[in-house]
Amino acid sequence: MSATTVGETLKGDQIAAMECMRRLFEERDKMHALNGLKYMSTIVAVVMRTGNDHVGGMSWKIMAGASSGVATIAASYWDIVMDWGLLRKNSRNPWLRDKLIISNKFVYFVAIVLNVLLRLAWMQSVLGFRETPFLHKRALIAIVACLEIIRRGIWNFFRYG
Repeated sequence: MSATTVGETLKGDQIAAMECMRRLFEERDKMHALNGLKYMSTIVAVVMRTGNDHVGGMSWKIMAGASSGVATIAASYWDIVMDWGLLRKNSRNPWLRDKLIISNKFVYFVAIVLNVLLRLAWMQSVLGFRETPFLHKRALIAIVACLEIIRRGIWNFFRYG
C-alpha cells in the first residue's frame, strides 16, 4: 500500500469515525457508536498493515492479518445487514428485506457473497501476495483497485436502490 493510499484511507475513515461520534452525541443513537467502531477497526487494520510493510516480522504479519480480518468481517456485516437491510429472518422475503428492487431474490444472495469476496480481495496485500507468476505487482494493485470500485458500485446499488 503506498503512502498516498494509506493517507487517503486513514483520512476518509477518520472523518467517517468522527462523523459517527458527532451523530452519537447529537442524536443519542448507539448505532452511530457501532458504526464508528467499524471505521476504527479499519484504521487499526491500515496502521497494522503499514507497520507490517515497513517493519515486517511475524508479529506484525499476525497483527495485520488479525486486524484486517476483524475489519473485513465488521464492514461486510455492516454492508449487508445495516446498509442493505438484508438477512432479516422475519422479512416477507426470508433472509432478505421486505421491499426488493429486483424481483429475482437470487441476485441478493449473489450480491452478499460477492460483497464478502470483493472485500477479501484487498487482504491479498496482508497475506503477502505481492506478485504472481503471470502478473506484475502494479497490475495486481490495479486489479484489486478495480475490484474495490466494482464492490462500491454494487454497494451503492443495493444501498440506495
